[in-house]
Amino acid sequence: MKIVIVGAVAGGMSAATRLRRLDPAAEIVVFERGDHVSYANCGLPYHVGGVIADRQALLLQTPDSLHARFDLDVRVRAEVTAIDRARQLVRVREAGGREYEERYDRLILSPGAAPFVPDLAGIERALTLRSVSDADRLTALLADQQPRTAVVAGGGFIGLETAENLRRRGLQVSVVELDRQVLTPLDAEMVTAVHAELRRHGVTLHLGGALTKVLPDAVQLADGQLLDADLVVLAIGVRPETRLARAAGLAIGPRGGIAVDETMRTSDPHIYAVGDAVEKTDHLSGEPALIPLANTANRQGRLVADVIAGRPVRLAGRIGTAIVQVFDLTVAVTGWNEKRLRAAGRPYQAIHTHPASHAGYYPGAQSMTLKLLFDPRDGRILGAQAVGGEGVDKRIDIIATAMRAGLTADQLADLELAYAPAYGSAKDPINMLGYIADNLLTDRQRAVQWHELDAALAAGATLIDVRTAAEHASGHILGSINLPLDELRARLHEAPDGDLIVYCHVGQRGHTATTLLTGLGRSAANLDGGYRTWRAGHPTDG
Repeated sequence: MKIVIVGAVAGGMSAATRLRRLDPAAEIVVFERGDHVSYANCGLPYHVGGVIADRQALLLQTPDSLHARFDLDVRVRAEVTAIDRARQLVRVREAGGREYEERYDRLILSPGAAPFVPDLAGIERALTLRSVSDADRLTALLADQQPRTAVVAGGGFIGLETAENLRRRGLQVSVVELDRQVLTPLDAEMVTAVHAELRRHGVTLHLGGALTKVLPDAVQLADGQLLDADLVVLAIGVRPETRLARAAGLAIGPRGGIAVDETMRTSDPHIYAVGDAVEKTDHLSGEPALIPLANTANRQGRLVADVIAGRPVRLAGRIGTAIVQVFDLTVAVTGWNEKRLRAAGRPYQAIHTHPASHAGYYPGAQSMTLKLLFDPRDGRILGAQAVGGEGVDKRIDIIATAMRAGLTADQLADLELAYAPAYGSAKDPINMLGYIADNLLTDRQRAVQWHELDAALAAGATLIDVRTAAEHASGHILGSINLPLDELRARLHEAPDGDLIVYCHVGQRGHTATTLLTGLGRSAANLDGGYRTWRAGHPTDG
């Protein structure tokens, strides 16, 4: 059998090397239009910033090394320009201009995704950061022209990594983001700390703005504002590379990616597709989704090799787990966020906690904020977000694993997680999420979210602050009555009749107060996540 692979890097090379392990006799040809076949593109911003100083560290394999180890025929600077499905041929154009045809029995498309470049005046001056060649151009410009100012268009994962590393190089950096926040997978109250961290490190944010023109030494925004920009980097997102598939008449899905089934087969039984160019199935909705993540591309590459080799495998739905460093913060997400759940009209319950990375009495504990979203009808975990220092990655990975395993939110309480004071707590933050979910699901305790508070108060509820008098004096929600938890029984007569909403700093004392009040016959609900979450949702209030 002869297998031709179009596009290397994650999906293509994973497929090629797995195929060789499964079939020592197969003829495997890989075409890559660029100069590099296997490189760590997720490390490119850190090479630009000097964190990864050695460029060679990014280059994982070469055509020669792949031929020596796996007997692969890897051809770089060779672009596949057309597919003849009837004759099972691809048309190839080399960098030098020579063109020829190559036969295949099975064809795997792994063209990836291309950075989105808007059609704006002067946009040719802007750079992207998607490949080693892009990184080379950017580092050369930094060395040769020594720019002082930079504008990064786009506040997503790549945009913020690029902004951070340009700051590390000493540039004055502005981030322009069309949305009212960076990192749109985060909900509003979770992104507040990210905005503060960027500003603390000297990054200027222009939120709700858009580039309209790129000038020789500046950019113009939609409101007419000019920003100094010796350097402009576009990180507005990526679009699936579907030109070749479209020209060949392959089916394109509703999200604009190549349509494939669970075995990565396209609408042609002899052609498969993997990676950022294809549509995946969303784990929660079952609908097509674009999820341009390296983990998924590598998984698809291995899986399609198994399929071609005759193994009965299927790709499960994807939940979209991702993580990014923003200076001294770690930000991680999995599944759906609250904005998406609300827009879809899907029932959900949110939990906010603010735990430490490990036991508080052991030196070096770092704070984090966790948000868990689950279905209040059956406890199914729908998504999670985490922002903080050390330990964020571990917690989001556990939740992502729980989602894949089908655990419910309350079952997180039963996870036996490794504990020693330097690494965690006897009741790990994950277990605590499970305990709180159990309280809401089993004990039917009531919680009010930060964005629901105003409506509840307008409907006649009274807000009770159960923190100490000193805490209340240092900052509180306007209109709240201070009845410290340890004085609550004795002073309960000071609480007006009717519904009560109680809050503390992070929610734990509020929970204790709520159980006390309900046990005494009062109607009470806890402000989820406490004052800290409310403040994050109202960064200019309180």
